[in-house]
Amino acid sequence: PNPDKIDLGVGVYKDAQGRTTILDTVKKAERLWGVEEETKSYVSTVGNKEFSQYLIGLILGDDHPAIAADRVALCQAAGGSGALRLAGELINATGANVKVWAPTPTWANHFPLIESAGVEMDSYPYFNKDTSTIEFDAMIECLKAKAKAGDVVLLHGCCHNPTGADLSDEQWDDLAAFLSSQGLVPFVDLAYFGLGRGLEEDVYGLRKVVAHCPETLIAASCSKNFALYRERTGLLAVVTNSAAVKEVTQSQLGAIQRKIISMPPDHGAAIVARILGDEELRGEWIAEVDMMRGRILELRAALSKELGVQGNEDMARIVNSQTGMFSTLPISKEQAERLRAEHSIYMTNSGRVNIAGCNFNNIPRLATCILDVI
Repeated sequence: PNPDKIDLGVGVYKDAQGRTTILDTVKKAERLWGVEEETKSYVSTVGNKEFSQYLIGLILGDDHPAIAADRVALCQAAGGSGALRLAGELINATGANVKVWAPTPTWANHFPLIESAGVEMDSYPYFNKDTSTIEFDAMIECLKAKAKAGDVVLLHGCCHNPTGADLSDEQWDDLAAFLSSQGLVPFVDLAYFGLGRGLEEDVYGLRKVVAHCPETLIAASCSKNFALYRERTGLLAVVTNSAAVKEVTQSQLGAIQRKIISMPPDHGAAIVARILGDEELRGEWIAEVDMMRGRILELRAALSKELGVQGNEDMARIVNSQTGMFSTLPISKEQAERLRAEHSIYMTNSGRVNIAGCNFNNIPRLATCILDVI
């Protein structure tokens, strides 16, 4: 009940008033689609094909060789989570004895979603909380020593959740070459693209691994960059090594979706397709994504500055060096519990905070309270 409480837990973008608003372009597209929509009949098991084609074109580039060669199987999913589960089911359906390797740490629901499809998972080192740095060399060494050809490597395309620590372009270059040389299959979770460095910049790593590896799994979400959280709008794209394999994969995806949820919800997908298919709306949407990203960057800089002013230069540096909505602060479980109990500041016990959950008015108090518990 504390009116000064600060919720840094749930991973949604919030405006200055703490509201998760609907984008103006989404409202416009909904009004247009409300007039244009002619039926509420079922869509196919693989969903809205226009949506899938527009979104994969945005992610890979409309003129990407894999798209031109008809090597990409597409299936609309019930959000990014649904795309992850579809991918797990697809991996299981191959009958191959492979593991999915995930970074430490990773999004808390990665393991439950994928393992529940009957797929074995394991971990590779990624982020060292004690030093707040990416352990890139340890990551490569672990995968080289333990992962076998055909294994799947789960990667955060950008805006790593929960740490906000992203690979550099140079590290993506090295990683793509490594995965190809080892015969490992990249599985890129692309939940926040556009909110890190930019729509093009945030898919650099994904495009690099697709260029190097004959097969790639991509789980994309429209929850964040279109703010379509409750509409559950996502996409699973499977880049294959031939048009023939793509046809088989496409058929499998439809069969898998049929036995899970039969078919995905259409409203969010129809809205995304309406926006991306209209040059004017697309331009306005890009401007809105730029605005959200710019505000997150300003909040991150403000929190970093306040932490530095109040005497914690190390934490200030960490916050400023990370990307996207999240940061993992060097805070213990006990300190996170004290922040809740004593200051009404809410975050996960791991120290993960949603930067978009604060605002310019409460950042000074947030910094003071963090420094108080540490």
